[in-house]
Amino acid sequence: MLTSLVRSLRAEARRANERRLLALAGGHDACLDALTGVLEAGAIEDAVLIGHRDVRGLARHGPRRADELLGTTRECVVVDAHEECRPNALGRAAGAVDGGGLLVLLAPPLDAWPDRRDRFDESLAVPPDALDDVAGNFRRRLVRLLRQHPGIAIADPETGAVERDGLTDPYPARERGTPAPPARHTFPDAAYRACLTDDQVAAVRAFETLRDPDSAVVLEADRGRGKSSAAGLAAGSLAAVGRDVLVTAPSRGGAVELFARARELLDALGVLAAEEDGALAATGGGRVRFERPARAAELPGDPDAVFVDEAAGLSVALLASFLDGPPVGFATTVHGYEGAGRGFSVRFRERLDASDRDVTDCVMRAPIRYAASDPVEPWLFRALLLDANPPVEPLVEGATPRTVAYERPTPGDLLADEHRLRELFGLLVLAHYRTEPNDLARLLDAPNLTTRVLAHDGHVVAVALLAREGGLPPAVRERAYRVGRVRGNMLPDLLMGQLRDPAAGAPVGRRVVRIAVHPAVRSRGLGSHLLDRVHAEFGDGVDWFGVSYGATTRLLSFWRGSGYRVVHLSTTRNETSGERSAAMLRPAAGAEGARTTNGADDANDAADALPDRHARWFRERIAGVLSDALSDLDPDVVRAALAATGGRAALDLDDREWHLVAAAAYGPGQFDVHPEPFRRLVVSALTDPDPDPPLDADAERLLVRRVLQARGWRAVAEELGFQTPSGARRAAGRAFRALCERYGGDAVAEERGRYE
Repeated sequence: MLTSLVRSLRAEARRANERRLLALAGGHDACLDALTGVLEAGAIEDAVLIGHRDVRGLARHGPRRADELLGTTRECVVVDAHEECRPNALGRAAGAVDGGGLLVLLAPPLDAWPDRRDRFDESLAVPPDALDDVAGNFRRRLVRLLRQHPGIAIADPETGAVERDGLTDPYPARERGTPAPPARHTFPDAAYRACLTDDQVAAVRAFETLRDPDSAVVLEADRGRGKSSAAGLAAGSLAAVGRDVLVTAPSRGGAVELFARARELLDALGVLAAEEDGALAATGGGRVRFERPARAAELPGDPDAVFVDEAAGLSVALLASFLDGPPVGFATTVHGYEGAGRGFSVRFRERLDASDRDVTDCVMRAPIRYAASDPVEPWLFRALLLDANPPVEPLVEGATPRTVAYERPTPGDLLADEHRLRELFGLLVLAHYRTEPNDLARLLDAPNLTTRVLAHDGHVVAVALLAREGGLPPAVRERAYRVGRVRGNMLPDLLMGQLRDPAAGAPVGRRVVRIAVHPAVRSRGLGSHLLDRVHAEFGDGVDWFGVSYGATTRLLSFWRGSGYRVVHLSTTRNETSGERSAAMLRPAAGAEGARTTNGADDANDAADALPDRHARWFRERIAGVLSDALSDLDPDVVRAALAATGGRAALDLDDREWHLVAAAAYGPGQFDVHPEPFRRLVVSALTDPDPDPPLDADAERLLVRRVLQARGWRAVAEELGFQTPSGARRAAGRAFRALCERYGGDAVAEERGRYE
């Protein structure tokens, strides 16, 4: 019966140019043994396996390496979920199956599957939680949807019994016509002859505007619409006439399709000169080359045009940096399994529309790899919530802190209420550029995660995802301090590992993993209100609250306003977002009580002191880091971070050091001769929570760039708009004078008197 089922599924999929899903549910060995027969019955020659065990004749990728399928298509992709059901891998596998093909899922018996634990579950069981604490809600929901959606067959590999045949009796696929080039175009005819749909022709035509300065193109599409191919044809067309085209994407693998189409076009035009290190060179001097996002944002080599593929997988701040360069095309997936696109379509569009760019928009709707009636796509979208959205604006536009209810949904509540789950997850997707299907499983199953929401008339308007961290047993803390990381405890891991505080893993905390407010009701205090409710609910049960995020001035100000203190700025940039992370801590209301039950003698002291001592240590060490690893950090981010440390750095200049500073402020002294006391003074001033009188923003930027980040006078003058380096020096002298008058004592008065 299994052989007959596979033949019927395969024949129907081919006839309709759709995909079908076959779930083999049974023992692991039985599933693997049946696989060869399945592939033979389906006459499948081009299959790949995602899993941990090899099958003769099949190429295999581990579930964590499923992204290697990006940019490829297959007749069949097999997902072996017995040892690891990783949602990201499932999404990427389905996305690689071509029309007429099969997605084969190998799973334990479906009724028992939710109660089994696998390698992905192990990643959710973060210390001090155990594997048995992990729930099986994601798989419980997955099984339900496998049994509900059309186009999905379920069979027992041992008995051949068929629970569902997955046949839908669709209409045969229509012949796809050859789209015609536009009546007027400047890209080569060959670029348009390579297009497979009218949507793709329109997309390539839109990219022609990138020949003009100050232009930008936004191309949006769901998976399988040929978006990257259109971008590749456009990039190749520009390179063919001598343009230098820089391409970036969250990963090099994500740009494979773009480069393949660019190469094919250059070859068809007879101008492909060379391929070196993944770059394409044309005979007329044009080229198509790749750089990782953070590096690409620096526009190395002064390109003539930039293509950002999978733009939804990059942060808004990084995307905005491309608006200051040459013509730029953004191609993004609206509902993607590598990072969903609403953060791009909502938050970045605000930046783009406010820029001076002449923007051309294009949307691709027609699938290329399979028919629009394909049943696997809606199943995948629902199973992984790829198309989850927050409530529509009219339902929430009246929300204020007075109208909302604070709610505590459990994973069980969300599993039972699909509408609430979609609203909540849709808002999380909107809030972060890299929300993935794995995050859905974490939300439903991870024992250390808690969700809190604000609801207006029953609809989610704000959501916070909280992780319990710390409270680690002594042995775990000792191992983490000596040899490396402790899984799922981001802030204790940072404080113990990088900042060398062995006691930091003892106190119990709640880290805010995500917080999101509906875009229709932002700037009404709902985010702060939600945090206030979280602090009130958990304050007596934890020792600290914390957060880590890509540092921007806006976010630093927001978290500072909620009582959080900066304790660390990462010294390396995130390769995808281009940002440096800020870590912040906030004392809990009941931190004086003991929450740690791990036997640590110093638990209470550690709990009481953790935010205070790390904020103090940050103030003590930041001057040295700013003149080294953070010398290129935005001065406004530096100013905001220093202002958010929760207290003023100690100012312990001796009389001689005050004489040095005062001489530069009032006389012929020079900062360059002995920078150290100036740095301590500036850090103390910029961390002062109540400066009287305050310096203006321009003076603070000058002090950050020259004094703290050790930029040369000429570079500082050019960046900050001084006509000459001498002008910058004089402005620094005025700033030093203001600080001397604010903080100086007898030593300053004595030095000043010499010049009056």
